[in-house]
Formats: sequence, C-alpha cells, structure tokens
Amino acid sequence: MDAGEAARPGTDLAAKMHELADEAIRVCMELNTRYTTPAERVEIMSRLTGRPVAETVRLFPPFTTDCGKNTVLGERVFINSGCRFQDQGGIRIGDDVPVGHNVVLASLNHELDPAERATTVPRPIVIGDRVWIGANATVLAGVTIGHGAVVAAGAVVTRDVAPDTVVGGVPARVIRNL
Repeated sequence: MDAGEAARPGTDLAAKMHELADEAIRVCMELNTRYTTPAERVEIMSRLTGRPVAETVRLFPPFTTDCGKNTVLGERVFINSGCRFQDQGGIRIGDDVPVGHNVVLASLNHELDPAERATTVPRPIVIGDRVWIGANATVLAGVTIGHGAVVAAGAVVTRDVAPDTVVGGVPARVIRNL
C-alpha cells in the first residue's frame, strides 16, 4: 500500500488489506463501545497504528479506520468525534492539528474503468503542522495540505492546499490567504 500500487481483487495486496481491515474493525470496536480514558485512547490508537502515539494526542470517539497501520499522528493532534480515516494510502498529520467532527480522510480510490472498478488505488494524504480541518470536511487521496492552512467546514478537498490559506466549498477553492 505504501508503494501506491493498485490492489486488484484476488491479489496478495488485496488479501492483506482485508486482513488489516478486520484487525482495525476489532480495535475500533474496542475504542467505540465502552468508556475509555484519554490515556487508554492513546494506547488503543498506538495498537491501531502499530506505532507509538504521542500522549498529547486527544481523540473523542467514535472513530473508525479501514486499516490503521498507515496513519501517523504528530504531537497535540485533536480528533473530534465521528471521524473516519481510510488510510490504506497513508495519512500523515503534523503537529498542533485540530480535526473537526465527522471529517473523512480518504486515501483510497477506485479505478474509473467499470471493468476495473473493484481495483483500489492508494495515494497518501499529508496534513502539515497547525492545519485546522473543519467539521464534515472530506480530504481525498493524494492531497497535501500545507502548514497553517484552514479547511472550512463541509469542504471537499480534491487538490493540494497551499500553506497559510483558507479553502472551502465543493470542490474546495481558495477563499483567502492568511
């Protein structure tokens, strides 16, 4: 997945994606079906991602992901409730990033050709330091959001966002520079 290779049905890569998805479902159910302390949520997120998550990360459940192993969280990241990370293509979030309610980060796409529609194509999402992503925003595969940028609530980000800009709308466009 990290190499950005398409996953065709029946391949080893597709099988691995299904295996990781099943593990992610199990861990997310643990996170989302009982009260957990902030420290327990960090521990669960560390298991989900397969790497240490900073003690400064805060997450309000529910939270779901299709994989987990391709998410990297910086220091002082805040993930509000209802977020969905489809991270097969990779999601990297910098430091000091608040992520609003119900944000979708979708790093996986499907082939456009109907004959190949079941094939998935991963592309990374990179979110710089001090980015703010508003509630109900969607960031699509292959997008980089520059340091200090703001994604307005409800925006659908289909292309890169320059540092220190505010984007909004569907598809997202520059509203102003900071």
